[in-house]
Amino acid sequence: MAMAEAGPETTDALCLAVAAFDGRRAAALLDAGADPLRPLPDGSTPLLRAVISGNAGVTVALLRHAGDRLTEEQRAGLLACARHWYETGAEAGLRLATGASGPVESRRFVDDFDVTEYHVITLGGMRVCDGHSAVLTCLEAELGFRRSFDELFARALARADAEHADWWEATVALAKRSDVEAWEAALALRSDPDPLRRQFAAYLMWCFLIVEHPATSEKWPWERRAVDVLLPWATEETDPAVLVPVLRGLNSVDDDEPEIEELGLALRTHPDPRVRVQVPSMLGRTRYAYTHPEALDVLATMARDPDARVRAYVCEVLYEFEGRSRAVADILAGFLDEDDQLVRIKAVSGLADADDPRCLEGARLIGPVDRAEWEDTWLLDAAERYAQRRTAAAGS
Repeated sequence: MAMAEAGPETTDALCLAVAAFDGRRAAALLDAGADPLRPLPDGSTPLLRAVISGNAGVTVALLRHAGDRLTEEQRAGLLACARHWYETGAEAGLRLATGASGPVESRRFVDDFDVTEYHVITLGGMRVCDGHSAVLTCLEAELGFRRSFDELFARALARADAEHADWWEATVALAKRSDVEAWEAALALRSDPDPLRRQFAAYLMWCFLIVEHPATSEKWPWERRAVDVLLPWATEETDPAVLVPVLRGLNSVDDDEPEIEELGLALRTHPDPRVRVQVPSMLGRTRYAYTHPEALDVLATMARDPDARVRAYVCEVLYEFEGRSRAVADILAGFLDEDDQLVRIKAVSGLADADDPRCLEGARLIGPVDRAEWEDTWLLDAAERYAQRRTAAAGS
């Protein structure tokens, strides 16, 4: 549907998606022609409501569909609104907007659309995410306003929560610059006595490795430098909350690095499960490919880890692994009685793709599945495809 054909109903649906912090639904409506700048009866627009919502992912989705149609007045209005909510805070902003008193309701919200977390704050029949710092950071970056390292660093540390959108968007905004200032600041912070500041430096180095940088004819220059910094850092770091993003950075390096594998082997019995869950990705680079007996022994042991997150990640790296040996299949079969249904589903899929008959019994152990909640049911049908292959082979 072209934008000119999208009527009030589409705009109403977009506003509902914004109010529900539903980025995927908002994106689909925008693709169908919903206009983020359409004037609303209260004088706002869907884009302005997104800014007020405190959800950075939804805001950026609408902003990018506004394209170059934003006037200078609209740009200034969006930035002023974002800064007002950022400086006021979600709770105080709700009290001003609604006139309501009394306690607020707060719940943690994991936003799958932009892979970040918030608190949803509700008061007086209105609710917002508490990510107005993230919204302001994204708006400034998208509209070409450059903030200093110190200011973005302060926004992240004010949240002091690496999973929160405020922290994440400040880190990504700095990493996307791909400049010497942010890199050298991260280097300086890696030996800071404050673990929170070291944690930010580690996240920033990781983001340097995973965000898109301006296209150049040469390879991005800091990958080798990142390895040279992160490897010794990982051996010296004592705080698990800092060590995890250091290891994520190493796992984001494209080149084969045997030292990363050796480090992974050394960390496989680390007392913190957040660290252990990084180990499977650290293998499979050179000597310890998932076909190597020692690597498979490590993965088989980690498949029985007391922490469900570690077990789930071992399943994650193996169920799509193309070199499905009998040893890999045996590890996957051990996940068929996991409490996590998604782990059971992936284990069955891996076994089916390996033509292992244990996938049939595993499929019966999956339990009821609401297929309406699945955008793609290919994963669910793995055992059925195996059975069809077996029937076709028997009849040939």
